[in-house]
This record gives sequence, C-alpha cells and structure tokens, in this order.
Amino acid sequence: MRLLFCVLFSLASLPVAAQGSRPIVLRAARLFDAASGRVVSPGLVVVRGERIEAVGPGAAVPAGAQVVELGDATLMPGLIDAHVHLDSERSDDFRQDQLDALKKPVAELALEAAEHARRTLRAGFTTVRNLGSAHVIDVGVRNAVRSGSAEGPRILASGASLGATGGHCDTTGFREGALAEEQAAGVADGPDAMRAQVRRTVKYGADVIKACVTGGVLSEGDEVDVPQLTQAEMDALVDEAHSLRKRVAVHAHGATGAKRAIRAGADSIEHGTFLDDEAFALMKARGTHLVPTPLNQRIYDEQLARGAKFHPKVLEKIEVARKARRESLRKALAHGVRIAFGTDAGVIPHGRNAEQLGMLVEYGMKPVDALRAATSVNAELLGLADQVGTLAAGRLADVIAVPGDPTKDVRQTERVFFVMKGGAVVRRDVPGDRPGPTSAR
Repeated sequence: MRLLFCVLFSLASLPVAAQGSRPIVLRAARLFDAASGRVVSPGLVVVRGERIEAVGPGAAVPAGAQVVELGDATLMPGLIDAHVHLDSERSDDFRQDQLDALKKPVAELALEAAEHARRTLRAGFTTVRNLGSAHVIDVGVRNAVRSGSAEGPRILASGASLGATGGHCDTTGFREGALAEEQAAGVADGPDAMRAQVRRTVKYGADVIKACVTGGVLSEGDEVDVPQLTQAEMDALVDEAHSLRKRVAVHAHGATGAKRAIRAGADSIEHGTFLDDEAFALMKARGTHLVPTPLNQRIYDEQLARGAKFHPKVLEKIEVARKARRESLRKALAHGVRIAFGTDAGVIPHGRNAEQLGMLVEYGMKPVDALRAATSVNAELLGLADQVGTLAAGRLADVIAVPGDPTKDVRQTERVFFVMKGGAVVRRDVPGDRPGPTSAR
C-alpha cells in the first residue's frame, strides 16, 4: 500500500519544465567539465527550455532569468548508469524473491519499476540503460517517462535478455513441467534462432540488445565463468543487432565467452570478473567498453552480515568472485580499456548507484576518471554524446549539484541535493538539508 501511495504521489507531482522563454541560471562555486575532466570556478549554467544555452564563468546572465544559487557546491552533468534492472530489487531472501516474481501481477511489477525509476532520478542519475526486463516492463516505464506520466531518468530499454537454453538468462531451478513458461522470453539456440530473437526484441521496443554469454553469480544452474553462446551464435547476434542500428551489451564474467563477444563486435562487456590479458588486449584494440560492477560485492556482504538467505551454489560463486573483481579492474586499467559506469542496480538497491564511484576509486581509478565514466564516457557508450554527459551549449539540461568538490572526494556524489532533467527541476533540498542517497526514496 505504501509503495502504491508513493508511486501515485510521484505521478501527481511530476516536475514541469521551464515555461516559455524565461531562462534559468544555475550558479555554484564550481562546475565539473566532464569533457576535459577539469573543475572550473565559478560554476554557471544557463538553461532555456529543455536545453543548455551557455556554460562557464564567462556566460552572461540573461535579463529576467530565474537565478538558482546553490552555494559551495559543484554543478555536474546528470549521472548515467549503463547497467540497471528497474523492474526488480533483491531482498535478503533468495527464495521469497523467486516466489514474488511468479506471484506478482505484471501491473504491480510495473508500479514497482516506476518507483525504482523515481528513486534513481532523485539520486542524480538522469539517464540509464536497462539491461534485461521481464514482460518488457522497461519499455513501458520508458514510454511513461517520455510521455510525462511517470517520473524517472531517460531510459534505454533492452526488453528481454538474450541467452541460451539453461543459461544465466534462462529460467532455471524449477522441475520440468512446473511452470507454464519454462523458458525465458529471450532464449534461443543456434545462429538463425539468435537472429530471430534480436528481431523479436526490437519488434517489441528495444533500444539496445542485452545478451548473456557466460554463467552468472546469482543463477543457480551454471558455473559463473563458463561460455554459453558459440562464436557463430555471437556473430549472428551482433551482426543482426548492428544491422538494425542497435548496440549490444554482453553479460560476461568469464574470459572465453567475453572473447567471443569482443571478436563478434559487442559494444560493451558487463561485469568482466574473470577476464584475462588476452581479453583486455582485444578490448583495447577494438574499443570495447568494460562495465565493472564491484558494488554488487559490497551489497552481498551487507546482506550476509544481516543473515540473508542465498542458494548454496550462489554463495559459492559470491566467494569466488570476491577477489577477482578488484584484480579484473586493475588489469583493465593497465591495458588502457575504456571503463564505463554501471551498477547492476536491482541487484543493489536502487538509489545507491553513486556509491560505486567510491569503489571504483578504491579499486584503482582516479576520481576524475570515475566521474567521467558515469558522464561523458557513458554518453559515448550509449550513443548519446551529442545530447547528454557533458555541460555544453545545445545539450539537454541534465544538471545535478553536489556539495564540495567531487574530484577531491568522489563520495560527494552520494549527497546529491539538486537534480534537473531536461530543464525541469525534480529535486532541490532546502539549504543545510543535504542528506545522503536514502533521501532519494
């Protein structure tokens, strides 16, 4: 009941973009230039309608503009998360989650997804790429956000994840005949069948194709690093997707499956936990992005400390992945691989996405590079570099403010207190009241 109230309240209080030609001027002590990685002072962004008109200390304040003073803060581009699952959020009870997924009506799941989208936006993430969704819920929420009937970030939706029979993106763990639909919607075997699934996914509204090419941590029936698609299947999938002008994001923990995807031309490797030097060399040569998800490990540890219930097979895989995540990012950085930002939100609680920026720095990234991963680099990965990811004239007015200087303390991004998306202010905390990400709820 509380969830339904929150969603209905958010629908009734959707932000309204600036009306007419009256501009808005955002002013703060600093501005983060995601294109160059520099901080400039003072920070000034002039917004007219849904787009940025001028940026930087030299920008003129138009007559009659509404000036928003944000104080000792840094203006930044809206953050981008390249790997979320808006239609789910794991609890501490693995079995209950499985049961809920089977019992909840699709409408209820969609309402929950809308609430997750609202929470994500208010945490400062103005664009997300949703990778894998049952019942094309992500497509529905995307459309609702576009039409203004729901509050949330700009969404690139994948619809169903594509994968092999019995693989990470199939429905497993149930006896034969127990379910009316024994295979997940995106399952296919063989190159021609994989092409057909790409076409089907695009038919139902996908902006991007998500494929599972190795086992996963949270799936019961597979080893985390084993390959699950052949080279021929991977080649067909990527060729068909690119022919339809759709980019391909690939879930891959293990090296063999990842290398098949990289050779096929996949645009990004998600997780990449057990990749080897050959895989990273291929990624560097081909310009393939890596989207590491280390925050998952912290959330698993928090859940275990609370006595969370996991399947024994899943517990084994959590431990195997623990040390490998840090080593994988270290190798990727040494090879000069492009690092993008994605949290796997849904596995982690929605709204805590920014915590991963601090983890990336702990694992070896420079603060500026971590911030760029979640802004300008992600915009390039998603094919939106001419629209979002940087504060520049002509870009969409996606602007957030954080206290202090995030290039010195990247965890300031966990304390977003102002959010504008497309020229509409969706969050502005009162001065002095700048709580952490839980306020995004």
